Amino acid sequence: MYNGEGMISKYMLIEEVVSKYPETTPVFEQFGFGCLGCRAALFESIEQGAKVHGIDVEALIISLNNVITKR
Repeated sequence: MYNGEGMISKYMLIEEVVSKYPETTPVFEQFGFGCLGCRAALFESIEQGAKVHGIDVEALIISLNNVITKR
């Protein structure tokens, strides 16, 4: 389980995370990011996208890091 020292942070670009860790795509979708392929994903940080979609960014980061640490 994620312990706060994961590799994904809220400051990373959405596209960067999905490209580096494709297994995170379902997590983004579960949290309501339905537009991972949209232009905004190219320049928006996870935090910015979470704010736009009304998503708890800290819960999202924990879930994303849980997925990548199960590799």
